[in-house]
Formats: sequence, structure tokens, C-alpha cells
Amino acid sequence: MTDTLASNGVTARYRETERERILELESGGRTAVVAQNREGYGMLKVRETAGGDELERYYGFDMALDHAAELLGVRPDEIPVPDPAADLGM
Repeated sequence: MTDTLASNGVTARYRETERERILELESGGRTAVVAQNREGYGMLKVRETAGGDELERYYGFDMALDHAAELLGVRPDEIPVPDPAADLGM
């Protein structure tokens, strides 16, 4: 199941795979992903795509969203976060 939110020109899709919790973000043809292991602990990984190479790791969700916003060319507060993704990084 995928939870989707869209606002401010940004679409956010949250889903879970066997291994990861994934927040996929898209705006104006640009993409960014914040991923965490399925167990819910460990650092958050920022990538350009879900299957892409890791660009950076962060302990906090806010810092990961800051990096994702930079990749998308938007402000961090413009990124909608579906409810199931709100606890990423905790």
C-alpha cells in the first residue's frame, strides 16, 4: 500500500518494501528519496531515486528532508509528509 500526499507542487509517496520504509518525493521532474531500514532504527539514507546510490546519511528526519528539499529545489516546509512517514528517523 502507498500513502500519497501532494501540495506546493510536491508529491510525496510513502511505501514499505521487505527491507525499507521509503518516502519518494517528486517536484518539477526532480526526485528525491528518504529511506530507513524496515526495523525503524538506523540512519536515514537520501537518494535521488528509490534504487539509486546513497548520497548521504542522517540521524534526523528534518536533516534528511532538508537535503531532499535541496535536491527538489523547494523549501523543506513545502514537502508534504504522509502520516505513516512522520516517524522516520526516530
